[in-house]
Amino acid sequence: QVQLVESGGGSVQAGGSLRLSCAASGYTYRLARMGWFRQAPGKEREGVACIYTGAGSTHYADSVKGRFTISQDNAKNTLYLQMNSLKPEDTAMYYCAADYFGTAIQALLAVTSYNYWGQGTQVTVSS
Repeated sequence: QVQLVESGGGSVQAGGSLRLSCAASGYTYRLARMGWFRQAPGKEREGVACIYTGAGSTHYADSVKGRFTISQDNAKNTLYLQMNSLKPEDTAMYYCAADYFGTAIQALLAVTSYNYWGQGTQVTVSS
């Protein structure tokens, strides 16, 4: 199994930037994909971005395209989410997720397609 620990959250003003990190440990060798999700109070958890760990291909939710960038450092077993031009509506708990299997493209940002989750890191964007 893989264990995931997020860090890097915090409070920032609108227009600012943050970089989230997700350190993976345990059986990371055959992870197929990793992703970032977020959940705002009273709302369902939603997919933000994901990456296939082998090919490095990425996918983004429309709401963050052009502002967020997902990346990985395989040597450090770490996943990143660079968040620029932050908006108050980006305020949420951000979670890292991983899975050992591929999935259909329409499921890449689906919560149910990931079996391993971190505990989350809070991001608050003020106007």
